Amino acid sequence: MTEIDVTYNEKEWQGVQASLEKQFGKKPDLQTITFLVGHRELGKNQVKFSKEQKQDLMHIGICTLLSKAGYYTYLADDEEGWPHFEYNRELPKLNAIDQDSLLKKMTIEYFKTI
Repeated sequence: MTEIDVTYNEKEWQGVQASLEKQFGKKPDLQTITFLVGHRELGKNQVKFSKEQKQDLMHIGICTLLSKAGYYTYLADDEEGWPHFEYNRELPKLNAIDQDSLLKKMTIEYFKTI
């Protein structure tokens, strides 16, 4: 199995948080940032979402971020414009701490490209 580097630069992570805090007025945590990434990737100007849609947006955010590390592959948007991904079972499973670290690392990379 392939080894995944989950190390990230804490200063860069704090920079992402500070940038979003300026934009939204509150320092976001990792969950909030994955929601924002999902909302951005959905590409709709919709502001009200059901509880299920909010969970779906977080899933889109996580898949988008982890696709940069090879864990997910974008498949296509459905008829309503929601993106769908496929999980790559070839990569090792990560514990919760490593998942958070990898998400932070990929979030930093994501915000460098937008």
